[in-house]
Amino acid sequence: MKDKLLKLLNNSYSPYSNYKVACIAVMKDGKEFSGVNVENASYGATICAERSAIVSAISAGYKKKDFESLYVMCDNEKIGMSCFLCRMVISEMFEPDKIIIAMNPRGETISHTVEELCPYPFNEEDLKK
Repeated sequence: MKDKLLKLLNNSYSPYSNYKVACIAVMKDGKEFSGVNVENASYGATICAERSAIVSAISAGYKKKDFESLYVMCDNEKIGMSCFLCRMVISEMFEPDKIIIAMNPRGETISHTVEELCPYPFNEEDLKK
């Protein structure tokens, strides 16, 4: 997965932060969907690599709970973790026991379950009266 992510980093559009991020969502059937961060001069319009990969899978017809794992890499020696917007989307689409793997270009990793990243998620149960 490391080599795929390293190659994918080249597709990042990050002229403002110069912080490239690549992501691969792996589905339960083994299919992979890639994403990169795409920045915008209006910073709020920026999309993160994690959400890009997840939305690509949903656009291809996959559903909530079809996700197996998520791999994320930034072009920094420090291992970057998903932002809280991404964690919200991850907690919506992934089951709590699924693994999120963050790595740096050297291949060092930190792995967490979705439940560890999002111990108190806001979800559909919060919207019920």
